[in-house]
Amino acid sequence: MDHQMGSFQVPPGMRSSALLETSCGYLLQELQMIWDEVGEDQLEREKVLLELEQECLEVYRRKVDRANISRARLHQELAESEAEFTHLLLSLGERSLPGRPEKMSGTLKQQLDSISPALRDMRLRKEERVNQFLDVQGQIQKISAEIAGQSEYDESITNVKVNKNDLSLKRLEEYKNELQRLHNEKNNRLQQVEKYITAVHNLSATLAIESSMIITKVHPSLNELCGISKNISDGILAKLNSTVESLQEEKQKRLEKLHHLGKALKNLWSLMDTSYGDRYLFSNIIDLLSVPSAEASDPGSLTLDIIQQAEAEVKRLDQLKASKMKELFLKKQKELEEICNKSHMEIPSRSEMENILNLINSGEIDHADLLMSMDEQISRAKEETSSRKFIMEKVEKWMLARYEERWLEEYSMDDNRYSVSRGAHRNLRRAEKARVTVNKIPALVDSLIAKTKSWEEERRKVFLYDEVPLLAMLEEYNLFREEREEEKQRQRDIKKVQSQVVVEQENFILSSPATSNRRLPNKSLNGGYGNATPLNRRLSLSIQQLGSNSINSATQGISFIKEGKKVQGKSTFPRPNFASQLRDETASVVSTFSGPFSP
Repeated sequence: MDHQMGSFQVPPGMRSSALLETSCGYLLQELQMIWDEVGEDQLEREKVLLELEQECLEVYRRKVDRANISRARLHQELAESEAEFTHLLLSLGERSLPGRPEKMSGTLKQQLDSISPALRDMRLRKEERVNQFLDVQGQIQKISAEIAGQSEYDESITNVKVNKNDLSLKRLEEYKNELQRLHNEKNNRLQQVEKYITAVHNLSATLAIESSMIITKVHPSLNELCGISKNISDGILAKLNSTVESLQEEKQKRLEKLHHLGKALKNLWSLMDTSYGDRYLFSNIIDLLSVPSAEASDPGSLTLDIIQQAEAEVKRLDQLKASKMKELFLKKQKELEEICNKSHMEIPSRSEMENILNLINSGEIDHADLLMSMDEQISRAKEETSSRKFIMEKVEKWMLARYEERWLEEYSMDDNRYSVSRGAHRNLRRAEKARVTVNKIPALVDSLIAKTKSWEEERRKVFLYDEVPLLAMLEEYNLFREEREEEKQRQRDIKKVQSQVVVEQENFILSSPATSNRRLPNKSLNGGYGNATPLNRRLSLSIQQLGSNSINSATQGISFIKEGKKVQGKSTFPRPNFASQLRDETASVVSTFSGPFSP
């Protein structure tokens, strides 16, 4: 027994010898004494001692097993701590932790005691890092939900999943950057929403529409009275944009309608001379004509009531205009005729005007189109008047010169022009001025012909003066002037012949004693003058008739047959046969002196 007990090796530090001496040894001795006293069999004693030894071994084995298990647990715990620490370093993106020895020594418990503070610190850092990730990712999820239109976002039911295997500062910075981007996008969207809401308010005020109902219809959160965060999703922005565009289209439609009504009012006022008081009631509509669409934003300036009032006023004035249309048309017609008469232009045909009046009476013509057509005709007439102005001024000068020419011819035929009478000196001065004016007529006519031809080539039409081609008038006048000069030359020749006959007759009378006391009859003596005077008088009257009628009216002054607008080629005056007249007068004079008293 002692040998068996001695076979166990007691670990150092244990009080095994004292234990044997006091506990086990004492108990064995006491057991021996009992066995001796009882007389226990030796085999029984050995059996009992063997059982005691087995029980002791079992107790030691259990202790050793428990110690092994505890050591294995410590090893596992140390390994897990090392692995956790390493994992925490990796997940937090750290290479090492200050204060933790790279190589540990000592017992397992010492090693655990050495790594535990660093592990606790790493766990705290991980927890803080996870909270940071939760906060950032939670905000990201919240703002993303707001941008996505989930205005009923609730933080209490938020399920934010953090990847605990990647808790590095780099990853956290990426989330923060994403959060900043979302913040910027949210602010931009809020600004867009505010801009749209402001535009809706302004347009609604201009159109006199309830803006809060429009905004609430887009989304209740946009109404500040609801007290919830505004929905800033893409769908809401699109609805707001379409709402603003719809209001702008309505604004543009109303503005165009008011522009149309304003122009109609101005035209009607101008046509019917509307009083200032009636115009003042709609001055705001007239003011809109000069305002660009973007600047027409005064509250209540484009309401439906204003449009309805303007429409009613236009309708009233249209009805009034219809009743006065005939009067207005006649006024326009008179204005057109005055312009044409003033410039001696062609006047529209009477039949056409009467047809238009019949259409007005029957109501088969659009009044606005009619007045527009008349205005266009007046405008064209004014434009042509302007183009004819220079030529007409020269025509007036020509007419005045012709008048002076006619007066000069009459004055030259007056036998008493040199007599001393009242006003004779004024006539002499006028005659001098008239000769200067008459001498300028050929150059004036040539200039008129050149200007008229240039005008006709440019306009590709005939220049009519009271429906007569002006060129024909001028060319006819030149022909008349040439014939008149020829006639004057013939008259001078006749006067020379007459003077010769008178001189010879006087010489004959003086040289004849038988007839010296006889006087020639007055009729025979004055035959030459008597025949010449009517000729001069007829020529003068013919020229006077042309000149006086040219001053008053070219259609009556020109003694040739015209065909109105369809005059083709050159028109000619029906000129008197001055050559035959001169021959008749000359024959009369010669026959007077061919009798018994003829030399």
